[in-house]
Amino acid sequence: MSTASKITCVEDFRQLAERRVPRMFYDYADSGSWTEGTYRSNVTDFEKLKFRQRVAVDIETRSLRTSMIGIDVAMPVAIAPTGLTGMQHADGEILGAKAAEKFGIPFTLSTMSICSIEDVAAHTHKPFWFQLYVMRDRDFIERLIDRAKAANCSALVLTLDLQVLGQRHKDIKNGLSTPPRPTLANLINLATKPRWCMNMLGTKRRSFGNIVGHAKGVGDLSSLSSWTAEQFDPALSWKDLEWIKKRWGGKIILKGIMDAEDARLAVETGADAIVVSNHGGRQLDGAPSSISALPGIAHAVGKEIEVWMDGGIRSGQDVLKAVALGAKGTMIGRPFLYSLGAMGEAGVTRCLEIIANELDITMGFCGRTDIHDIDRSILLNGDVFDRP
Repeated sequence: MSTASKITCVEDFRQLAERRVPRMFYDYADSGSWTEGTYRSNVTDFEKLKFRQRVAVDIETRSLRTSMIGIDVAMPVAIAPTGLTGMQHADGEILGAKAAEKFGIPFTLSTMSICSIEDVAAHTHKPFWFQLYVMRDRDFIERLIDRAKAANCSALVLTLDLQVLGQRHKDIKNGLSTPPRPTLANLINLATKPRWCMNMLGTKRRSFGNIVGHAKGVGDLSSLSSWTAEQFDPALSWKDLEWIKKRWGGKIILKGIMDAEDARLAVETGADAIVVSNHGGRQLDGAPSSISALPGIAHAVGKEIEVWMDGGIRSGQDVLKAVALGAKGTMIGRPFLYSLGAMGEAGVTRCLEIIANELDITMGFCGRTDIHDIDRSILLNGDVFDRP
């Protein structure tokens, strides 16, 4: 039996990625800030929600197809922007974008990607989304936006919750760097990852493709670390969205909303969608889980803006629960990274198949045949996160 055929769930991919990806990069993907309490609750809070099983309902024909900001999608899932994706697997962003395109869901490229905007555009046929971090060097950001426009990106995902960097203990202990620092511990660990090493030897993409050679004063890796340390902008405010929106001129998604008041402010900016997200538990430790924050935010903005959620999704059942609590769409980060690190493009494709199948079957068990008909009534305790 092949490795792929033995994969039955996202957890299988996680375990395989842990064996195949160098420790510093696996830990980068699979970690939260400080105590990792929010990172854990993102996952465990989904378990508090229970489905209502219905029987003797005609569920022969079922559909997961829907739209996200007017784009037809095979299921209400998009691949979230993730930094250093090309260090989970060589050319990771390209492989992920190709898998998403073939499956029929959106792919979001991070500012902090290894493969550049132009790299991904050259290897795909349909538009993808680009995620933007606002940095102090506004000239660089304006040129980055222009590059995304030139690459025909169909939406800009503006991440609002990285004005300062949350501390992730594992990254400090591992001496995270791109490429890996040749410390004895890292060299020993790399020696146990021959598949990863061979793939990386076969690509020239080993740095931050959107930054090196594009930002002033950043021509190589030695100058990159000092540049990034200074560039995240704590002065970012709602007024900055005006010039970004004007420069971009297209659809904008605001990611990192965890408060109903911020959701209302997001509506006032004229954004097309908001993503309820705590950055995967990687920023403010002690914040609520994304799924627990979702109902209040969805209620606060009603139908004025599309509400999506990101954080803690590990299955199609989790996607269905998010939709039941008001999300029109979801984003997946770690399931994508686990499957990519484990098996490359084929892994991402298999991961999406698993999530779609779990979503489809569970919807049927709940007596529903169309994703558009999903609401709180499929849950026994849909008000669990409304209670004080």
